[in-house]
Amino acid sequence: MTKIINLFVSFISKTHSRILTLNDAYGWALSDKWLHFIVIGIFGFCMLLVITPLFRWFEKHNATVFVSFIYVFTVVLMVTFAIEIGQAYSGSGDMDKYDIVSGVAGFFVAFVIYLIGYYIYKKKNKK
Repeated sequence: MTKIINLFVSFISKTHSRILTLNDAYGWALSDKWLHFIVIGIFGFCMLLVITPLFRWFEKHNATVFVSFIYVFTVVLMVTFAIEIGQAYSGSGDMDKYDIVSGVAGFFVAFVIYLIGYYIYKKKNKK
């Protein structure tokens, strides 16, 4: 998980630098806020084009538990990052990627326990 986070951060950093280089090279003079507006807008739109059919497929195949997982996983990631940023900002703790990894791992373990219980319950009530 740590490698994935490091690769993601490295990719984002390199992409950010590349976009700033293009901005300067073509003389666009767009502010960082405008670049974020454009890039995140396009990124979000592209995600909608991919995620909407995927969620429809899950719905069609009665796999709503996976839709729930994706949503909750996203919220868990946002909350763990927010906690770490808050700790760094307030001085109440260190901003540590291993805290994020531990929190996400805790969610995965809890989700696996939930899945086991869910499928046992589903199997019992199918009869």
